[in-house]
This record gives sequence, structure tokens and C-alpha cells, in this order.
Amino acid sequence: MTVDISQARGDGGPSTPMTDVRDALLGGKTFRSLSEQKLSPREERFERARMTSGFILAPAIAIVFALLPLDLTYQQHMLAAVLLGVIVLWITEPVPIPIGGLLGVGVVVVLGIVPAADAVGPFGSSTIFTFIGAFILAQAMLQHGIAQRLALSVLSLPGVGKSVYRVIIAFGLITCVLSAFVSNTATVAMLMPTALGILAVIAELLQSRGIVKPDFDPLRLRVGAALLLMLAYGASVGGLLTPVGSPPNLIGRGLIEEATGEKISFGQWMAVALPICVAMFIVLAIVLLLLNKPEIRKIEGVEEYVKKELAELGPVSRAEKNTLFAFGLTVLLWLLPAFAALFAGTDSAVYEFLDSRLDEGIVAVIGASLLFILPVDWKRREPTLTWSQAAKIDWGTIILFGCGIIFGSLLADTGLAETIGTGFADTLGVTSMLTITIVSVILAILISETTSNTAAAAVIVPIVIPLCQAAGIDPFVPAMAATFAASFGFMLPVSTPQNAIVYGTGAVPITTMIRTGFTFDIAGAILIIVLAPIMISVVGLGQ
Repeated sequence: MTVDISQARGDGGPSTPMTDVRDALLGGKTFRSLSEQKLSPREERFERARMTSGFILAPAIAIVFALLPLDLTYQQHMLAAVLLGVIVLWITEPVPIPIGGLLGVGVVVVLGIVPAADAVGPFGSSTIFTFIGAFILAQAMLQHGIAQRLALSVLSLPGVGKSVYRVIIAFGLITCVLSAFVSNTATVAMLMPTALGILAVIAELLQSRGIVKPDFDPLRLRVGAALLLMLAYGASVGGLLTPVGSPPNLIGRGLIEEATGEKISFGQWMAVALPICVAMFIVLAIVLLLLNKPEIRKIEGVEEYVKKELAELGPVSRAEKNTLFAFGLTVLLWLLPAFAALFAGTDSAVYEFLDSRLDEGIVAVIGASLLFILPVDWKRREPTLTWSQAAKIDWGTIILFGCGIIFGSLLADTGLAETIGTGFADTLGVTSMLTITIVSVILAILISETTSNTAAAAVIVPIVIPLCQAAGIDPFVPAMAATFAASFGFMLPVSTPQNAIVYGTGAVPITTMIRTGFTFDIAGAILIIVLAPIMISVVGLGQ
């Protein structure tokens, strides 16, 4: 069966220049200027106004707050003013979000709040190296097409390609698993061509059976909306599973560890997140299929399309095998201390040895280094990944993460965190863990809907922790709940990059995204509020 995927994408056919998905995905352009984005006239006007306002509002708000006669020390007063200005920069994005953080760090030193060495110290955190190593491993997976092969392999399983419901759920599972270790945005972008090809097969089947009118619009099918929203939302759900699954995870974990002095291991994070992810995925499938009920259940042609695409990929290459080996070894070493604790106990010599030697950042760097050692072609000395390819990782997110940790550390060191927490506790009157958790989750989701989830975590978690400390409550539950909620934001194309990708296909109407996203926002918030305290208690964090 011949499938014209350009029709499914609505790109105008072969005369329209095709977007180079791989270049856009692997080019390290996460934080793009307005001129680098493809927007409608209305979206461009809004974005231009939002960005322009930041140039005025950020310094104005910071200066006005600095001049207010407040009962704060100089360090606390100036830090609060700078942090307010940085938050405005993060929300309005007149400059890329990482640059907004760096500007704030620079101003902190110039104003004499802390010495330069103290300000940039958190950039030496082991978690920074976890980020770098994980990003390089993910880059290799994307570079060598492992995501497409995995997706097609799952879809080729017996019976999967014969049911629309199974195809949609299978795509969601694939996306969840991949996005636990690879960028959510990259996962969705890499799986998008396969999803659109399958959607085109289904659309042609509907047309041939007379289920739709001969002149129907294939971009307005409910099955298309369900399939593509499953990709976008499934990535956000899967990103919660591991500390490296989404930037808010590492930011939130780093801030919690900084404030409490207690380490959250890779295994402990997964133990807390796994039941939440499973429950969220089940709810996601129910919500999507109820609100966007597919026009057809049984289908033909998808299995043939998948087999054809899989055959075109050819046998597994040496580069893919090397990448999977390096990736598998890294994950195994990340989880080894958790396995030792599970079977031998945290007091055992085996656990103490592994926990002290297998630092997550060091393991990530070693795993990434294997990609430059394992050869694809020994005679040509060609490694699995070249440095020019690895250098395209998302350095902006790494810088933003470092800036988030810096401001979290400064909040604690200057005493501003305690002052903010006491003020919030007195003003809001929230003194119980449940109420603080509810407020934290709602605020994180609201901010994530309108700005990046990374910025949402960097803004909310530093406020939640001192609020808990002022109320005499262990910050683990509210802070981790806020971290999970920061990855939410399902209502608008601007909420997450993966939302923007699926909306850009034209197959997901904005009303459908808002209705489905709002429903899942509420369901997700309830699941986080209910399950996070239970799992944190079971794992034994904060006790």
C-alpha cells in the first residue's frame, strides 16, 4: 500500500520544503530564538510581545523590589530581588532560559551577595556529570535510530497492528520507556514519522470502507488526535520514571538533597516513581480513548506497513549494538547499589562499597566514554560516536540545571529560604503536609502550562522546601510532588515541546488538546498527591 505521509502531516506535498527532522532534533537547538521558530502570525505576535516585555519587566521588578524598605539583611534582600528578575526572564524568555540563569549568577557576584567561588561551586556537582553522560548516551541512541527500530519492533508483535487501541497503547508504552532515559522532545520527534505513516494507513482504510466521506479531512480524525496525544503525554509520564528522564527531575532532586543532606539514589527514585507512572499511564489511556474514541477498532494494512519500514532499516548495525551495550551497562551500574541494598541491606559491606564507588555522575561519564572507545570501523578508527556529534547535546539545559542548584544553595546559605518559608506559612496558613503538597502540585502545573517545565521546577521547588521547613514538615513529599508536577502541562502547545510537535502536525485541534490536557492535568495531580506520600514512605526517604 502506498502511503503519502505528506498528506498526513498537511505539509502541502512534495513542492513544500521538508523539515530535516534529524537536523532539528540533533542540532542542540532546545532554547531557540524567535527567528529560529516556525510560528503562525498570531503565535509570532504573542511571542514577540512576551519576549519584549521581559527586557523591561525583569530589571524593573528587580530594582523596585531592591528599593523596598523590607526587614531583610542585605544579602537576603538583594538575592530576592535578583531571583525575582531571573524568574521573570525565565517566564518571558527575552533571552534563552539558561542565559537568564547565568545573568542572575553574574549579578549575584557583582552585588557582593556571595564570592564568585561560592556562587559557581554547584557547577561541580556530580549531578552535572550525570546529566552530561546521560545526554551523550541519548545522543548516540538518536544518532543511530534505535528509537525507530524499537518502536517498529514492538508494533510488529503478533496482533498489535490489527487493533487501533493496541497500536495507540503500544506507542504510549514505547514512548514511556524511551523517554525515561532519552529527552522527551527527542523521543516524540523521532517516533513522529512512524506515527504519521500509520495514521495515513488508517485514514486510507477509513476512506476505502466508506466510514468517512470521500472528501473528509484526515487531519480531523479522532484516532489521529488520540495517537499523537499519546506520544506527547506518554513522553511526559515516562520522563518521571528516572532521575535522568526529565530535567525537572534532576533539578528537584538536587535541590532536595541540598536542603536535607539526604541522598536520593537512582533506585530509590525509580521505586517511588514506578507505581505513579504505571497508574498515570493507565489513566492516560482511559482518558485519551474515552475523549477521542477512534472511528474504527479493527484495522488492516498497519502490520504490512510496519514490516516494510522495519525491513528498510536492515539488520542491527554495529553502532546500534555498541550503543545498547554502553547504555545497558550504565543503567545496570546505576541500579547495582539499589539491588545490593534490596538483597543485602543498607548496612552491608557490599552496599557500602558499591554506593561509595558507583557515583551516578561517574557511572554516566564512564558509560558515555565507552561510545568513543567501542569502534564501528576499527581500520578507520571510527568510534560509535564522534565528538562533533556528542557536542550537540543540550548544553543549555545543563547550564540551566547548574543555575537552579546555585540559586537553591544561595537561598539556604543566606537564610532567605527560611524567611520565605516562614512568610508563606504565616500568610497562607498552610501548616500540614497535605495542604502544602496540594498547593505545590497546583502551582507547579500552572507554571508548567505557561513556561518550560524546567523553569517550573527551578521556581517552585526552592519555594516549597523553605515553606515546609518553616512549618516543621519534612520537605520530601511536597518537594518531590512539585518536581513530578513540573513535568505536567498538557493543555497548550506552549506547555511542553512535545505538545508543540504534535500540534504542529495539524492533526490535533487546539480544543481537543485543551479538553484532553485539562482532564489529564486534574487526574495526574490527584495521582501525585495520593501516591507520592505513600511511595516515599514505603521507600523510606526523609525518615
